[in-house]
Amino acid sequence: MRLIKQITLIISVILCFTLFNTSIYFLCTQRCLPDNGQVEKIKIISLEKYLPFDEKSEIVNIKAELPLTGELPVIDGAEGLYPVFSAVVNALYPENSVSFNGQNFDFESKLQMNNTLKAYKGVVDGTADLVFCAGPSQAQLNYAAENDVELEFVPIGKEAFVFLVNSKNPISELTAEEIRGIYTGQYTNWSQLGGKNIPISALQRIEGSGSQTAFLAFMNGEKAIRDYDSFIGSAIGFSFRYYVADVIENSGVKMLAVNGAYPDRENIKNGRYPIVSQFYAVYDKENDNPNIPILIEWLLSEEGQYIIEKTGYTAIK
Repeated sequence: MRLIKQITLIISVILCFTLFNTSIYFLCTQRCLPDNGQVEKIKIISLEKYLPFDEKSEIVNIKAELPLTGELPVIDGAEGLYPVFSAVVNALYPENSVSFNGQNFDFESKLQMNNTLKAYKGVVDGTADLVFCAGPSQAQLNYAAENDVELEFVPIGKEAFVFLVNSKNPISELTAEEIRGIYTGQYTNWSQLGGKNIPISALQRIEGSGSQTAFLAFMNGEKAIRDYDSFIGSAIGFSFRYYVADVIENSGVKMLAVNGAYPDRENIKNGRYPIVSQFYAVYDKENDNPNIPILIEWLLSEEGQYIIEKTGYTAIK
């Protein structure tokens, strides 16, 4: 009987930790899962919520006086930036250029929404003309070079790279060095950082995702220990601020202050929050679609930067 009680207690503890970490694991760090060598996308963002040309859409709705004629560029990008480039299409493209079947965009649609991995591949392979993404991984740069494609990166906005813990975790602030220490294995229990006596589960994303690339840049060459298959312990994960604050709207997680600064828009603008990344409009330099430079110029204009600001990001200008 005593043994049964002990086993029951152990199972209960494991289940508790599992539930404790689920919101971080699935919503913020493990949106792409490898399956037989392919990347299967679990779309968390609602495509319908941010559709262009829809009166119920939550995109920034403006109409620009911009003469786009001829072949319209196919636009794709990262999931977290979908509300931005959907609003761009809404502002500049004719309604008949977008075809949505209720779940995904049809092949012939000029608006697509895949993810960072597929967007970078698409702009190299020629299935996308202009993609909105965070900076590329080394593997993505290598893929472009192997295919004799030179990519152009135009910064169009800024965003905070944030670290997340469960909302019930008493830790609300860490230094950048402490976070690096978690991921290198220097700290393995929250009690070492002033928290409860609970193991730390340090989650990561798959290689090539925008947030994983930003994370590796944050690590500044220090080797991170991968622990993305573990549910045991109280998790820490990472993402971009807008995705967590405005897209997921998940009360089960909270963003950490880093070096004494919380990742709100004010601290991004004034430079107090220390981990800020640019995001880009990316295209093949040899792409001769005449509408690409027109789109780039407009994205950097007052109207284009207005969409970025009102969506919830920080303008580049």
